[in-house]
Amino acid sequence: MRVITGSARGRRLKELTGYETRPTTGRVKEGIFNIIQFDIEGRKTLDLFAGTGQLGIEALSRGAAAAVFVEQRRDAAALIQENLKLTALDENARVVCGDAAAFLSSTREKFDLIFMDPPYPANLWKNTLSAISQFDILSNHGIIVCESPSSQELPSMEPPYFLRKVYRYGNTKITTYFREEDAEL
Repeated sequence: MRVITGSARGRRLKELTGYETRPTTGRVKEGIFNIIQFDIEGRKTLDLFAGTGQLGIEALSRGAAAAVFVEQRRDAAALIQENLKLTALDENARVVCGDAAAFLSSTREKFDLIFMDPPYPANLWKNTLSAISQFDILSNHGIIVCESPSSQELPSMEPPYFLRKVYRYGNTKITTYFREEDAEL
């Protein structure tokens, strides 16, 4: 697992052992960053269910202004810290070891780009998207990128949040949403 491009290009990230964490495959990660390539620089990023932190780290490497990583597992949160130091991207990053729902309900921050890759068996997409909308933490013109199995049907969101597009990469589906206060349908 490597950083694809940017200031940390080619750096190999550390991974957790075992099957509790499912890292995003290289093909899917490359697809995600092709989709949002012009929406990263200078943006404030949230990596929910961060695992190894590779999505937020890739965003920082490509010029994101800051990133917050939320991961419930202590060993994974510690690994994200290690990966941030390894890539020299720790200065503009913060790792929160805790539950994603608790973070969403307590944060007062707004984010421009949210990565959401929850553990598949936990089926947290609907509740997490609902919390993002309820607590309104996505800035106007912001993007949510959700990774799920191809078979998982993700919900639509209420305005000002809109489903942008769905992409398929084998058994993985990437669903993008955006926030547009001035959108006319």
